[in-house]
Parts: sequence; C-alpha cells; structure tokens
Amino acid sequence: MRIDLHTHSNASDGTEGPGQVIRAAQAAGLDVVALTDHDSTAGWVEAGAAAVDCGIGLVRGMELSARYQGITVHLLSYLHDPTYQPLIDLTSRIKAARRERAKAIVERLARDYPIGWEEVAARAPDGVAVGRPHIADQLVALGVVPNRSAAFSELLHPRSPYYVRYWSAAAPDAVATVRAAGGVPVLAHPGATGRQRVVGDGGIIHMYDAGLAGLEVYHRDNPPEQRRRLAALAERLGLIQTGASDYHGRGKPNRLGENLTSPEALAAILEQGRLGLVGGPGRAAAPANT
Repeated sequence: MRIDLHTHSNASDGTEGPGQVIRAAQAAGLDVVALTDHDSTAGWVEAGAAAVDCGIGLVRGMELSARYQGITVHLLSYLHDPTYQPLIDLTSRIKAARRERAKAIVERLARDYPIGWEEVAARAPDGVAVGRPHIADQLVALGVVPNRSAAFSELLHPRSPYYVRYWSAAAPDAVATVRAAGGVPVLAHPGATGRQRVVGDGGIIHMYDAGLAGLEVYHRDNPPEQRRRLAALAERLGLIQTGASDYHGRGKPNRLGENLTSPEALAAILEQGRLGLVGGPGRAAAPANT
C-alpha cells in the first residue's frame, strides 16, 4: 500500500480543492492519503466524498501550529473529533493570530515593495485564515519573487527582517488537547533544519510525556542525519514513524507520494484515533460522518 499522510488543500494554504487533492492522490497511485489543512477541518466532507468515489482511503486530519521554547513546531492531528470545543477554541485563536501576523508582515513588506493587504486577503477563500502562503502568492504576482518557494526562503523566512512571530500554544499543551479530542498527534517535519532551529530529543520526550504518538521521520525537509536521529528516538520511545509529501498543489515543489508511511504505522494510527478511515483502496468502506 502507498500511504501519504500529509497534504493541504485550499481550505488552508494549498492551491487545489479538497476533492482535487484526493483525485490527484489517486492519479499518483496512492491507496491512502491524509488531508491535514492548517487549523481547519473545512475540507473533510468534500475530501471524504471524493475518496469514496475514487476508491482510496482518506485519513481526516489537521495541522496545528505550536511552540516549544521559542521554536515553532507543527503538529499533525489525525482522526480527532472535530466538534471537541477546546480544540475548536484553540484553532480559532491560532487562526486569528495568523491573520494579525499576516497583516503585520504585509505592513513591513509595504515599506519596500508595492504590496497591499486587500490584495493579499483576496487570495484566501472565504473562511480561510490569511497566512504567509497568500502573501507569497501576491509577491509572485507582483514579480518580486519567481515562486512561493523563493518567497519562503527569502522574504518570508523566519530570519528575514519582514518576519513576524504570532501566538501559538505550547507544544505539550497542544498534544494534550489533540489527545483529549480523540486524535493521534504526530510531530510534522521535526528535523527541518533548513527552516529554523529544531526541537532536540529532550523537547520531543517532553511532548511524548504529554501524549505524542509519532514523528514524521520521512519528509523532504528532514536531512539524512535528522532522519537517523528521529528514527532512533522513535524506536527508543515506541513512537509511530510516518512519511509524507506535505503536498500543497502548485504552491510547493512537494509531490504526492515522494515519502510514504508503512501500513503498520497507519494501522497504529487507526487503532488510536476516534474516527475511522473514509473510503478505502478499491472500495467505499465508510461514510464521511463516522
């Protein structure tokens, strides 16, 4: 089985609709895919219907922003109850903070580039929090940078003078909230040294003590030495090891299926999660509301 457990649609910062992501996953030869939009479950219903139609499995998920000792981390939440109010409150606060941060970044950029808030905000679909990807797309449209990747590696990088931090929950607290919602928390791209500082083993153990279930070991942003570190730590702690593309459609060079999760890891996630798989390889296994 070919399993990719990290993708994004235009319900957050991807460029394709949730159903399009599922159809793209089918075309890429995937058997199971997870939709993990930032701080949002808005794409679940559309993605679930497409998964049943396409005969592939959908793992419903979300990606949360959090922080550990000043380091931004991303937490994948799989198969949680989307009606759990403390998690809804947490994601609402994160989205509001992301929007205010985006405004502040645009204000800084506007001192040197012809960029305005209204044009950036118009790039986010209704109900989607404006974020750095939408700023990047406007910078591309203005000809300031050639593509999103260049925007993120230069003007929108955490070390850029235009960068602005925003509020996010302490990572152990976010892990605990996901667990309370019946979700399976997995730390996304935890060895992405090209982005910023990464959390050391001690911080990951702190999250493990709070209920962390796994590590996204196999991701294009984790260099080989980090993959070895993370795999060894996962083995020692008994954490699930996942692999994924972090697909964003046209927004990033990441390609569906470029890193994969084992069937055994998927089985462990399904065993721990509140929700089940929607659809399934070659069949329609479950309706989208189970």
